[in-house]
Amino acid sequence: MRVDYLGLEAFIAVAELGSFSRAAQRLNLTQTALSHRIRKIEADLGTRLLVRTSRDVSLTIAGQNLLPQVREQMDALAELYSAVHDSGRESRRRLVFACLPTVSIFHLPELIRDFSNANQDLEVVLLDQPAGRIVKLVQEGQAEFGITIKGANPWDLEVEHLCTEPYVLLVSKHHRLAGCKSVARSDLLGERLVRIRTQSTNRQVIEDSLGTLSKQLDWRFEVQNVTTAMSLVAHDAAITVLPQLTMRLVPNEFVGLPFSDAGLSRNIVAVQRRGVPLSPPASIMLSMIRDRLAGLERNTDCLRSSGRRIM
Repeated sequence: MRVDYLGLEAFIAVAELGSFSRAAQRLNLTQTALSHRIRKIEADLGTRLLVRTSRDVSLTIAGQNLLPQVREQMDALAELYSAVHDSGRESRRRLVFACLPTVSIFHLPELIRDFSNANQDLEVVLLDQPAGRIVKLVQEGQAEFGITIKGANPWDLEVEHLCTEPYVLLVSKHHRLAGCKSVARSDLLGERLVRIRTQSTNRQVIEDSLGTLSKQLDWRFEVQNVTTAMSLVAHDAAITVLPQLTMRLVPNEFVGLPFSDAGLSRNIVAVQRRGVPLSPPASIMLSMIRDRLAGLERNTDCLRSSGRRIM
């Protein structure tokens, strides 16, 4: 049975005010329209709820039994509606997106600062997470969009290519390879390497590019995050393969060497839910990131064409 919420609203108003005329004013209805709603709900329920005389209005036994229950349920519904409304307003004051830590550390601080200066009424929530987690955050609606590494294309996500970034061999400036312009994959043999446990997508790209050689390498260390791996490299305890931009965080400590015999690179993409438009703030932020990463790719192409090592 379909619930007649308008009829229930009319019934509560008449019962509380004891008058059809005052109830009609509260609900901004004509008395005729109000009477129609009362007759309709009584017909649906198959019983009289109100007794109307020339002088006043009273409740029948059925009306007396119904009133407290309906009032309680309508109050609960009003509270729920208000909570959802407030939640919607709150969500409009927040921009939530996800991004790879290696991209967010280097590229996003200035962008977030500029965005916040232009949108001071918005809270910016950046979820810096590994690639696989970013996809789930977007699919679950916890983030409006994500910046991640291209992998399998889930059916429910739209994927936009932003840039291609090379991997480099990261060594300390005192390492024997530091003076080279580039390295071959075989140069890694006999070296102690460190890899990041949480970056499974990165690891897959690297291992696929190195081929069977990857199993011959001395992966001596495994750590949880990039900064720890870079610290080991800085202290000449190991070398590692990381995206090019990571070494720019402390450029005086490292040398980044491109590979001459392997096209190690990662495709950075933006993902968002298919068929779900971004909010205006999210569209602006994504556009800013898009422009920034396009500039990164142009600079990388210039370095490749000049044959310079990355320092």
